Amino acid sequence: MSPTLRELGFVRSAAEVNAEIRALWAKSGSRLSAAAEAKYQQLLVEWAAAVAAERDGEAEGDEEAGAAGTASRDPHAGVALRLTRAA
Repeated sequence: MSPTLRELGFVRSAAEVNAEIRALWAKSGSRLSAAAEAKYQQLLVEWAAAVAAERDGEAEGDEEAGAAGTASRDPHAGVALRLTRAA
């Protein structure tokens, strides 16, 4: 089996990225500058990638445990990430 992006060190955990997002919002006082908005958008993309990597890792574990072909138990599986901008 080839190494995952996480194993190669390319993807931080979703929890790590979430912590950075929360810190960005806390630091901003709930109003993002243009630079902070750009950083926030990058973090959202990274967070989505981390969630997908974690989900894929769990799916690989399920398959190795003999659960291949079973339906996903994640109620959010396949849900699109919708980015909205506060007014």
